[in-house]
Amino acid sequence: MSETVQPLGPRVLLEIPEEEAVTASGLVIPDTARSRQQRGVVVAIGDDEELIKVKVGDLVLFPQYSGTSITLERRDYLLIDATELLAVIRPA
Repeated sequence: MSETVQPLGPRVLLEIPEEEAVTASGLVIPDTARSRQQRGVVVAIGDDEELIKVKVGDLVLFPQYSGTSITLERRDYLLIDATELLAVIRPA
């Protein structure tokens, strides 16, 4: 059964991309040594258009210890208040 999450109010659902397990020089980074990812792609937004300044598909930065982590169909997501987002990353 497929599940979807629709954020309520001023919340945003972010998909967290998998972090690289190998450095550029070829060293393997164990799970215990990896820091929590602070980037995510907006996949759904709540219904409070006044407070939400991002749109689906935006790549954003957020504080390291914020939001609620969720795993759906083996993918990691973060449900976060839109006011906690720090920046939108745009190509130069």
